[in-house]
Amino acid sequence: MKIHDISMLIHPDMLVYPGNPAPRIDQYKNVQDDGINESSLFLGMHTGTHVDARLHIEKGGAGVAELPLESFYGPCVVLDMTRHGRQITAEHLKNEDVHKDLIVLLKTENSLKGYDRFREDYAHLTADGAAYLAKQQVKTVGVDYLSVEPFESGMKVHLTLVPAMTVFEGLDLRDISAGKYIFLGLPLRINTDGAPARAILISP
Repeated sequence: MKIHDISMLIHPDMLVYPGNPAPRIDQYKNVQDDGINESSLFLGMHTGTHVDARLHIEKGGAGVAELPLESFYGPCVVLDMTRHGRQITAEHLKNEDVHKDLIVLLKTENSLKGYDRFREDYAHLTADGAAYLAKQQVKTVGVDYLSVEPFESGMKVHLTLVPAMTVFEGLDLRDISAGKYIFLGLPLRINTDGAPARAILISP
């Protein structure tokens, strides 16, 4: 068995989506003066590896604490979408084994380009790709960038995905091969529009 960490490291200089606040870590106690080290953390709920809740797209929608626990764990497939360019469409997904109650992670060209700076031309799901995943009744989808849809394009993909399944964004799949795994991704238990998460893959 091997465990793979697919979460972004949270730090003040990390990549964030334009308009989102950068994380801030403040130390308010130190060993020299207080006998212990303690720190506080400020960050946006859509920082790094995180989940989206219906409250992200709906006034009065359900928050993260109301997401189904079973959507955070289970059989998972990592799909190699790196050869398909910026747009991941229904046609690309129809060639893969995508079915009900599966957790689907999309490894795109984003994983090849890395996260040293924000790129507006990142790879993303198209509206018909999102509709296909919803039709197949997958329980969770995850992507390897800070958003599942095109930059500044509205929320059409979110509006299709978020009511139908749990959505993880900001996964680090650079060192992950396509194939079958067990996925575990646990967001903070906080009833907000999104929440940071620690995500891992387990391979035999």
